[in-house]
Amino acid sequence: MEVNTNQISKFISKISIPWTITIGYLTIILLVPMAALILKSSTLGFGKFWEIATSDVAISAYQVTFITAIFAGLINGLMGTLLAWVLVRYDFPGRKIFDAMIDIPFALPTAVAGLVLATVYSPTGWIGQFFTPFGIKIAFSQLGVFVAMLFISLPFVVRTLQPVLQEMERETEEASWALGATDWQTFRLVILPPLIPPILTGVALGFSRAVGEYGSIVVIASNIPFQDLIAPVLVFQRLEEYDYVGATVIGAVLLLISLVLLLVINFLQKWGSNYAEN
Repeated sequence: MEVNTNQISKFISKISIPWTITIGYLTIILLVPMAALILKSSTLGFGKFWEIATSDVAISAYQVTFITAIFAGLINGLMGTLLAWVLVRYDFPGRKIFDAMIDIPFALPTAVAGLVLATVYSPTGWIGQFFTPFGIKIAFSQLGVFVAMLFISLPFVVRTLQPVLQEMERETEEASWALGATDWQTFRLVILPPLIPPILTGVALGFSRAVGEYGSIVVIASNIPFQDLIAPVLVFQRLEEYDYVGATVIGAVLLLISLVLLLVINFLQKWGSNYAEN
């Protein structure tokens, strides 16, 4: 018994307090809720789970959610890179104001963002009125969902990329030009490789944020099944109908698909890091 006590004491003394706090916090905040969601939905049986998860309304909601989020992430990957480049490499009047504006989606309540976007992009809004004559409806359609996802996910790419651009040494670019490389060759071979990992990281973060968005989209979309209904709104609709089983199943599917896509994105990030190092 004395030996066991000494062994336990030595084991406890080797445990890192920061490590223990970190693991405990992640377990309580992330692992337990996700496990509870999956376990709750698994009690229904595979047949019932599959029936609810693959209903026509659910499939349509998955498609609208993930396809729109992927396109929003890709567009923001391009435009966010351009914005970060201009904010870091160019000095112009009002640059600090524009830089601060990037964080507006973080600070603005999502419901307020949806209200503003719905007003601006409505058929009679400041921007939407220019598309109405061409039969293009932005607000209260899937285009509105796309615009809302663009709005709330833009800062992730910019803020992830800015520190990398600020730390890049201009001497390497000048050396490339001195050796006779063109601007395109310098960008492709010198500048772009170290930027690929942060770009992919920003796209992954923006995609995850877009998939889970609810507040702004529920305002700017019509939330009609088979048109612009997204999975998070469908979960809320099921809860309003007291269909807790359906809400749990759709939430579990949403969680599983998100985890798979994030694993794929992490693989791409690792590939980008290896590409940059080579």
